[in-house]
Amino acid sequence: MKIVLPGGTGQVGTVLRRALTAAGHEVAVLSRRPAGHSEILWDGRTLGPWAEVIDGSDVVVNLAGRSVSCRYTPDNLRAMMDSRVDSARVVGRAIAAAARPPRVWLQMSTATVYAHRFDAPHDEATGVIGGAEPDVPDYWGYSVDIATAWEREQEMADTPHTRKVALRAAMVMSPDRGGVFDVLSRLARLGLGGPVAGGRQYVSWIHDHDFVRAVEFLVGRDDLAGPVNLAAPAPLPHRAFMRALRGAWGVPVGLPATKWMAELGAFALRSDTELLLKSRRVVPGRLLDAGFAFDRPEWPEAAADLVRRVRGR
Repeated sequence: MKIVLPGGTGQVGTVLRRALTAAGHEVAVLSRRPAGHSEILWDGRTLGPWAEVIDGSDVVVNLAGRSVSCRYTPDNLRAMMDSRVDSARVVGRAIAAAARPPRVWLQMSTATVYAHRFDAPHDEATGVIGGAEPDVPDYWGYSVDIATAWEREQEMADTPHTRKVALRAAMVMSPDRGGVFDVLSRLARLGLGGPVAGGRQYVSWIHDHDFVRAVEFLVGRDDLAGPVNLAAPAPLPHRAFMRALRGAWGVPVGLPATKWMAELGAFALRSDTELLLKSRRVVPGRLLDAGFAFDRPEWPEAAADLVRRVRGR
């Protein structure tokens, strides 16, 4: 197949591009800073010559958007919103204008669209989208606004010949440097991988191989459209999540951190505590109902596999 990855130079794009290329597909990446023959210049906002690569393609997987690993300042939040909404809008315009539009458009979204919750998991049918979230910072709601605006842009696109799927993805765990697994592993190996703010908050995640397999599954299933949760079926509290990660690295102890300590650490890392403190208890209802089987459904086994791959890198 001919597959186009707008914004395919980040961690998730690297995971997907590597796997799809290895499987023999022709992969083109749209990037603001292209490097190499398979990367094409675009600005993520306006139509241009890049749109020609979409015309005649089989699949578009739009991953474009400013990284969420940043301080949630007003400027950064606006950049996160604009980069996602603008890129989804212009991808939709390119597909609508194509003489031979792709048969499926997978649009990256996020499990952050669901409300902060401890009591029950969110699937696509019963999950609570944002809404009133008690005892959390007001700005957390802006992350939900970003997600809903992102998905709305895809829904509104006039692409009658192209099936549309919104990928409500949890954190994609891969052994790549700079990814979320790399960051958490460094903390664990330094003895800092204990529970944060009590560790009750749920962590939703997906192993990189299962992420790729889920994308391939959705490409091949013409009966699936709309939002789909890409998350392993066993989210777990942060305390248990970090305990399993420490176990995979052979680190017996992880110092706990209070909320204010997490704030200091996030400031030092130029990140935000929402990524640590929001309880994301997300399950893949539609994938499981459609018969998708996860290779790594449980975090301890997934973490052990990722550690093996890091050590063998």
